[in-house]
Amino acid sequence: MPDNDPRTVGRSDEDAEDVRLMRLVSGGDTGAFEQLIERHQSLVAGTVARMLGSNSDVEDIAQQVFIRVWKSARRYVPRAKFTTWLLKITRNHAHVPLQTEPGAEEFPLKDTTNPTPDASLLENELQRAIEEAITELPESQRMALILRRYEQLSYEEISEVLDLSVPAVKSVLFRARTELRARLSKYLA
Repeated sequence: MPDNDPRTVGRSDEDAEDVRLMRLVSGGDTGAFEQLIERHQSLVAGTVARMLGSNSDVEDIAQQVFIRVWKSARRYVPRAKFTTWLLKITRNHAHVPLQTEPGAEEFPLKDTTNPTPDASLLENELQRAIEEAITELPESQRMALILRRYEQLSYEEISEVLDLSVPAVKSVLFRARTELRARLSKYLA
């Protein structure tokens, strides 16, 4: 449970717990580090997978992110939410040129219900088109869109992750959505 540390006052219980764990990690506590990984592995892996458009390197990059967290623990200052800091590290590690390998499996972003064969075919085609359109966006637009849409971060949190002002984040998201609409226009008609 979060304690009465002034660094955790005014934070959500989850964020206060992350700050507490990071304080322990900075002292070399591997158990606390394992707890942080367990708490945030899906956030990091999901963000990386959406950024890269395939899952071939997701585990390697997620591992690199957590190695950076371990190495940076002593320098961690809880100014923003822990997850904002973590996503900034994730962004820096996922910021690599996209390399699509032949036969690379696409990251599934779709519902897994049992639609009719025709609906399933259309759904698969639309899903591939959406994934392709997202991966073709410029990196800042792609990351902003992923953080807003899939990770449900606020504009303020996105601005911290991307090192942009809130108005700039809104502008980047507007351009990303405009670009997606243009690329997916045949499906939106």
